Amino acid sequence: MLNNKYIRFLIFIAANFLALGLGVIFMENGPQSEWYTSLNQAPWTPPNWAFGAAWFTIMFLFSFYMTKLSFQFQLFSKYLITIYSVQWIFNVSWNYIFFNKHEVFIGLIVITLLWLLVGYFTFKFLKELKWYTLLIVPYLIWMSIATSLNTYILFNN
Repeated sequence: MLNNKYIRFLIFIAANFLALGLGVIFMENGPQSEWYTSLNQAPWTPPNWAFGAAWFTIMFLFSFYMTKLSFQFQLFSKYLITIYSVQWIFNVSWNYIFFNKHEVFIGLIVITLLWLLVGYFTFKFLKELKWYTLLIVPYLIWMSIATSLNTYILFNN
């Protein structure tokens, strides 16, 4: 059953959208909070609606990417599950650290580690996944933008 690509896709899409849901819960009303709205934000900060649209698209595409990658390894190989889980934890925890705890510097560390890990996914498996690598590129681009936004807030507030 787990050798079925549709089942694997459902596993990854459920896990990825669970991460998004938990991130929203952990940040509470972060993007609309007085703390966040009073910060000096980067001029290139996207409008609030863009974050939801971007994350939906990114996690949808990342689910396809992980499905394809999971066929390069055993689905539950220790290596694949470890790097995927670390990515998942960084993704979810940044929301709590940054928006809930207002720890901008620690948030920058976490988001930088997440950006590096997404970069690792992108380039480590390029030979194996070939054009499927395009499915993770939006995640890498978005993490570059998000990291720059966090950095701007750290140095301008």
